[in-house]
Amino acid sequence: MSTPSIVREKLLDLLHGGDAHMDFEEVMADFPEDSINAKAPHTPYSAWHILEHMRLAQWDILEFIRNPHHVSPPYPEGYRPRSDQVADVTAWPQSIEAFRRDRSALRELVADPEADLLAPIPHAPEYTIFREILVLSDHTAYHIGELALLRQVIDAWPQDSPYLTG
Repeated sequence: MSTPSIVREKLLDLLHGGDAHMDFEEVMADFPEDSINAKAPHTPYSAWHILEHMRLAQWDILEFIRNPHHVSPPYPEGYRPRSDQVADVTAWPQSIEAFRRDRSALRELVADPEADLLAPIPHAPEYTIFREILVLSDHTAYHIGELALLRQVIDAWPQDSPYLTG
């Protein structure tokens, strides 16, 4: 069974983000370097921790789809840095670039007309690429919301930001 073009198109939309929620590029735009390790009161994670968690989860799903020998990291410790770890000014852009690179690879996979997104994944027949993209998009949207709220709480939005509220 081939994937209907509307399904492929909507999955690409989900990977892009936006529509009913903020997308990755919006929440990352002009993020102040001096705030990447800031934490909101009573929370264990900084913006960098959340970004790294998003990156690691996305990488894991990408590798799960395309590599039959992939072994996922242990949960939960393999999916985020320790809460006491901090990023430096080189780790932050590296995390962003790695997230973008893997997102681009997922988009290419979904856009490939030869990929049957509804077929069972050969090495994991109880899963489909369709399902994995839905899970990933939901996960990413959730954490983008967290990042947006964290920026609000730690006062990390530019003063002219449309996302800044009283």
